[in-house]
Amino acid sequence: MADPATHSDADLFRETSKKLSDITPVVELYRQYREVEAEHAQTQEMLEGLDKGDELYEMASEELERLTAQREELEEKLRIELTPKDPNDERNVVLEIRAGTGGDEATLFAAELFRMYTRYAEEQRWKVEIIDISESGIRGIKDVSAIIEGRGAYSRLKYEAGVHRVQRVPETEASGRIHTSAVTVAVLPEAEDVEIKIDEKDLRIDRFCSSGPGGQGVNTTYSAVRITHLPTGLVVSCQDERSQIKNRAKALRVLKSRLLEIEREKAQSEITAERRKMVGSGDRSEKVRTYNFPQNRVTDHRIGLTLHQLPAILEGGLTPLIEPLATHFRAAQIQETAAQTE
Repeated sequence: MADPATHSDADLFRETSKKLSDITPVVELYRQYREVEAEHAQTQEMLEGLDKGDELYEMASEELERLTAQREELEEKLRIELTPKDPNDERNVVLEIRAGTGGDEATLFAAELFRMYTRYAEEQRWKVEIIDISESGIRGIKDVSAIIEGRGAYSRLKYEAGVHRVQRVPETEASGRIHTSAVTVAVLPEAEDVEIKIDEKDLRIDRFCSSGPGGQGVNTTYSAVRITHLPTGLVVSCQDERSQIKNRAKALRVLKSRLLEIEREKAQSEITAERRKMVGSGDRSEKVRTYNFPQNRVTDHRIGLTLHQLPAILEGGLTPLIEPLATHFRAAQIQETAAQTE
């Protein structure tokens, strides 16, 4: 950082600053650990030179116990800091929710899940931008794509990917029978422009009138945009904005994130153990969570966690679910890293 050549190169300065920021917490923790370790050794040596009847013996014993606990705590923190971090953790999120099996009931639950994530994002002071939404006629959502912007958004929401199952009595069910429906949630880290370059000749861009709510101005002008990436066949639509230019920019953000995901899957011959546990198969077909309304119960099947606070969770209170998931997968990664270094 002190090298003048670093300051004269904006990209190098930014890269070096980030590296310094990344390693500083580990260095500070290690310094604390060495200080505590030195104190622990001195106290141990002093204790060995004292008789049990000596008035200093009890004080030294208590001090050694405190230092032992502090050393163990610092060791655990160091293990966490030295565990390889997901490079995507600080990125924005592309959230995609699609109603699955269950017909109208699935679309209603898809709408509830989207509201749940929106409320959670608001609590975190993140920004939610709808890219494209297809609504059903009963206040439900067939599918929705949105970008969630905020520091650490991916690190918190990546555990939400998978199939979410709901068990309840639909409003239209006269006999009171419980139905089971499913909704698929995909969580992708937003791609950065430097990572994905798209050739304009590979794109087919169609413009059309927006549908659904939005007022006369939105619905009668050709502001909606549908982008098809010809080499892969990926299609992204955006009709949220009145401006065609803004809709195009939003659609490109989603397209780049999907292309980045494809590139990562190509680069990895085997899916990492963490991703296998988190989302199951590549098509995200594994059931990760069940929301049981009659029992006021939410169960995360990956870690066997059950909470009886369904209304609070659907209002955006996801922290009691996200924190244990993050702890579980972090512990598994620490264990895996330790096994690889042995």
